[in-house]
Amino acid sequence: MSKTIMITGASSGFGRETAKIFHQQGWNVVATMRSPENEQELNELENVLVTYLDVQQPESIQNTIIEAVQHFGSIDVLLNNAGYGLMGVFESATSEQIQKQYAVNVFGLMDVTRAVLPQMRRQGSGTIINLSSFGGQVGLPFGSLYNSSKFAVEGFSESLSHELYALGIAVKLIEPGGVDTNFRNGLEMIKNEIPEYQPLMGNFFGRYAQATAHLPKATAEDIAQTIYEAATDGKAQLRYVIGEDAQFYIDTKFKNSDPDFIKIMRDRFINQ
Repeated sequence: MSKTIMITGASSGFGRETAKIFHQQGWNVVATMRSPENEQELNELENVLVTYLDVQQPESIQNTIIEAVQHFGSIDVLLNNAGYGLMGVFESATSEQIQKQYAVNVFGLMDVTRAVLPQMRRQGSGTIINLSSFGGQVGLPFGSLYNSSKFAVEGFSESLSHELYALGIAVKLIEPGGVDTNFRNGLEMIKNEIPEYQPLMGNFFGRYAQATAHLPKATAEDIAQTIYEAATDGKAQLRYVIGEDAQFYIDTKFKNSDPDFIKIMRDRFINQ
């Protein structure tokens, strides 16, 4: 019997590409999204169930899991892909922006995971794959909210991987770098009217792309292929870094002392 993957945020980007790759490999796919009525491609594919799920609405999570199990009999892999980036000056962020960043990227991911676990326990097997970022290991200027949400996902996933190991359930992290797009594409920017921060933001956003311009970037297809690998390789591997730019930042952090790393980052992005 074919295995089944459930994907949050499957309407675009990594989620959509992952749905296509798993479908091509003969898997059943539960492609969840907030506006399934607008989907015109995935719902034409055999053994792909397109359904409504909003990670901020617990009832929709439960309904999707019930529907998925009734439709396909199991949920073998969960991909927590839904999320977004909020960048900008922390001091200028509203309470609503802060809460929403965590509601989607952290609490929503946790709610979906907690809701799927009873089914995986009954099966005695399963894999939970959480989409993180190199920014889950390396903090960038003006990324305090996004980076901290991904740091939370990293800590949650690492701890949970030990907790679920004896139950036959694996937990894995996907850590992409930039994906052949402008850094600001798909980001929500915090409106800032505090003048002291303006030159600092100009330094960072003007220099960010330059730091890794010489390195090849991953594509959305590369990310999806790595997710498939993580789901099927049977390895006790927690983190999957994708993209030479992602590896560059992680190596910069972990191959230098803490003071040296801080100096490198501030010279690169902050200092005149």
